[in-house]
Amino acid sequence: MVTFPNAKINIGLQIIEKRSDGFHNIASCFYPVGWSDVLEIIPATEFSFSSSGIEIPGDPTKNLCVKAYELLKQDIELPPVSMHLLKIVPIGAGMGGGSADAAFVLKLLNTTFNLSLSTSDLQKYARKLGSDCAFFIENKPQFCYEKGDVFADIKLSLKGKFIVLVYPNLHISTAEAYAGVKPQPPTINLPEALQRPLPEWRHAIKNDFEDGLFPKYPVLPQIKEKLYEKGAIYSSMTGSGSTIYGIFEKETDLKNIFAPYTVWQGEL
Repeated sequence: MVTFPNAKINIGLQIIEKRSDGFHNIASCFYPVGWSDVLEIIPATEFSFSSSGIEIPGDPTKNLCVKAYELLKQDIELPPVSMHLLKIVPIGAGMGGGSADAAFVLKLLNTTFNLSLSTSDLQKYARKLGSDCAFFIENKPQFCYEKGDVFADIKLSLKGKFIVLVYPNLHISTAEAYAGVKPQPPTINLPEALQRPLPEWRHAIKNDFEDGLFPKYPVLPQIKEKLYEKGAIYSSMTGSGSTIYGIFEKETDLKNIFAPYTVWQGEL
């Protein structure tokens, strides 16, 4: 069985306070986009995991895909599988690529082996793997709060709009991003701001990580400004960086403009 774990963007990201468990409470809108990896899982005589495409750092046995399989196996009798991940979504880019891979492993195992796990069941497992993982179980626009793993439905559709995502080949760790941010209560109500006309987002909705990372990495505000110059209605950094996206009314080809970087563009 083959599936396509997709990335997400953050529309607004408020860092509200540090929690007693070391994580942070945030508020953000997570929105799925079409930039995807490719994941294949097939029954096998023994378990194996392999990957191709973008090189994934670290021990393969500690990959989130492997952890997702092992987590389910603690509670459910699973047969061995052969798992292969074609890694396309950049790593450390603020798009939740690794989290999506893990969540899609859970979903694919559920369907492949008829495990009859509910959406809620899958989300509980996903939360154990990472703060972003549970979002990708339903994989629809959500207002996310607490660690980013508690959701509220939000009426938001960007259907018919187009997006350009620019990854400047710059890996920013979550720890580095949080080191440059000062948690504070939000000055705007994000769910209410998201209901405003899209052109008003530019002056109302921001990613708090930009304040610490933009002075450190001038390429990031340069990309954001260039997207606005090329007609973006709204532009922002996603997650803890370093990908910058622009939302456009019409299909826009900016690959030549951002030729040194990794670019994905498509319809929302």
